[in-house]
Amino acid sequence: MTRRFSVAALLLLVGLCRAQDLATRLDRQVRVYVDQQRFNGSVLVARDGKVLFSKGYGMANAEWDVPNTPRTKFRLGSITKQFTATVVLMLERQGKLKVEDPVSKYVPGAPAAWKKVTIHHLLTHTSGIPSFTSFPDYIKTMTLPSPAAETVKRFRDKPLEFEPGSQFRYSNSGYVLLGYLIEKITGQSYEELVGKWIFGPLGMKDTGYDHPERILKNRASGYSNAGKTLANARYLDMTIPHAAGSLYSTVEDLLIWDQALYTEKLLPAKVLERMFTPFKDNYAYGWMVRTENNRQVIGHGGGINGFSTMIVRIPQERLFTAALSNLETRDAGRIANELARLALGEKVDLPAR
Repeated sequence: MTRRFSVAALLLLVGLCRAQDLATRLDRQVRVYVDQQRFNGSVLVARDGKVLFSKGYGMANAEWDVPNTPRTKFRLGSITKQFTATVVLMLERQGKLKVEDPVSKYVPGAPAAWKKVTIHHLLTHTSGIPSFTSFPDYIKTMTLPSPAAETVKRFRDKPLEFEPGSQFRYSNSGYVLLGYLIEKITGQSYEELVGKWIFGPLGMKDTGYDHPERILKNRASGYSNAGKTLANARYLDMTIPHAAGSLYSTVEDLLIWDQALYTEKLLPAKVLERMFTPFKDNYAYGWMVRTENNRQVIGHGGGINGFSTMIVRIPQERLFTAALSNLETRDAGRIANELARLALGEKVDLPAR
């Protein structure tokens, strides 16, 4: 006696097989990086808001053998900048600032060199203000508390590196200054505002400002490679990165964030379009935006003591990938982009062993 399968059942079976094949291929791609000690963290791939693949690799805490999972919390580093840009645009919507405003409007006694520097320049890394994280004494001072107002003092009297608006040069100073402006204008802390205006409304319960002294469930410890072994990452006082890199999150919460950007829950569509419009060198407001194979690819990476991160969005395909690592390498960005290409059905070579 033969069994007859309905067309719907056959299509479902084919779909399940394809999904399983894709998951196997995605896992194999990441696994090579893990085996080479180039990645240790969590990844997620989703389409139309539905998770296609999500997995943790290696240890969230190597000393206690606590494994990474999709709910492990990682420091985001510069992925923080897109949340800062969103708050700035929300303030503009409220009439409390304009991105064309000169920074000096909100900074008492601003140096004369900042006269032409606007909020737009800070958002797009075109201000010419040098990045304090490249200063010779940064490594020596990164263990000392430095709230935004104090950090601003470190670079406010430095000469500009170029005429505002004429060039792109990545500057953590610019985003710390944005955080300082946010706090000056609102009278509230940056931490309070991103929680109240973004994380709370979106239900991002596993995202926030990282305070090492607080007990935080499922927080990953940060590591660096020391030859063939792991070493604890160098300490960084988390008052320093502020609006440039202070947040933590999970791959699952970042998917919530991705999905919200297809709606008007936070900002109207026209404002979101501005946020994703590049100014110079493919940089928009807290996002890198490029065109690849006739598709817009939106993303941003982060690197901070003990962590490397990347998220990629391809709106045309409603595709999202995230790679969050508690290991100081630059491979999270490569992984997130390779996973996106694999999910699109493209051929991607395995990394050389």
